[in-house]
Amino acid sequence: MNASRSPEEEFDQPVSVDEEDFMDLEDGEDEPDFMSLEDGDGGQDSEPTGSQVAPLTLAPPARRETGSLDPLQIYLQEIKKFRALEPDEEFSLARRYRDEKEDAAAFTLITSNLRLVVKIAMDFQRRWMKNVLDLIQEGNVGLMKAVQKFDPDKGIKFSYYASFWIKAYILKFIMDNWRMVKIGTTQAQRKLFYNLGKERQRLQAQGYDPDTSTLSRNLHVSESDIIEMGQRLGQHDMSLDMQVGSSDSGFTPMDFIPALEPGIEAQMASDEIHGLLHDNIAAIRDELNEKELDILEERLLADSPVTLREIGDKYGITRERVRQIEARLLQKIKERMSTTIQDFSQEWIEHEE
Repeated sequence: MNASRSPEEEFDQPVSVDEEDFMDLEDGEDEPDFMSLEDGDGGQDSEPTGSQVAPLTLAPPARRETGSLDPLQIYLQEIKKFRALEPDEEFSLARRYRDEKEDAAAFTLITSNLRLVVKIAMDFQRRWMKNVLDLIQEGNVGLMKAVQKFDPDKGIKFSYYASFWIKAYILKFIMDNWRMVKIGTTQAQRKLFYNLGKERQRLQAQGYDPDTSTLSRNLHVSESDIIEMGQRLGQHDMSLDMQVGSSDSGFTPMDFIPALEPGIEAQMASDEIHGLLHDNIAAIRDELNEKELDILEERLLADSPVTLREIGDKYGITRERVRQIEARLLQKIKERMSTTIQDFSQEWIEHEE
């Protein structure tokens, strides 16, 4: 990539980020306390070093012709003080924060990408008519999360990676505060929100009627979930399927929701992990007894797992006993994978009771 291009010019490039990371954004989640860096000493032009970080000092406020203060212009003037980083500087700072948790490195990474947040926020503001300062604030939180999560050794440019988190946090803010569209707080509800409109359009394009039962079957959710989400999206005062702009534009609000699917690298990595998981499970099948095999097939590998009670009733044992067998089986799978796969992470195997 040409080093002369600024991060804000490249924010819309593809990036590889795990889907679980942004789908699980929840209110109250712990964030890195980078905002406390403003308490450091130093002049407005001093370069932050070590644990001492230069504070953000305001320039003389911009005024409109009427004489009133313009908060957005004040902010834009302020962030112009921070230059864009060269790729090697970015890489070095990211490593210093990852390895040493150096506050000054995080501060520089954040401030050098504040204009990227503004660019993305302005793009959302044009489409969703939200207060741009609110969007910038949420985008800055996403930027801080990106610094916290970024791994420079994966070969991804930080601005690409950060743009994904910035968009995710801005979009979450819009969803949480758009009274006409309450999509819910769980991961399943968010996935359904993203997919319902697209699946309806796909079926209509193929000449099918996107009725509740068809949508339920194709999206692997209950009909009641489809009905509930449809009611949320179809309130009388606004619909995600209404036309935007001229009547023949063909665009709806759903078209402007950024695609949040993982990048191709993340998808390939996920496919590889699933392949390794199934290979290792196949290798231990002969070691499993009847109950363990049943739990493996009917609970751990099933798209629609049976309950602990159903397994317990089948074998005349308690739900707690089934849970114990299941936990032992999961541990056996993890131990097998940890001995056969270098850098195995137990996070690869997740199971909800």
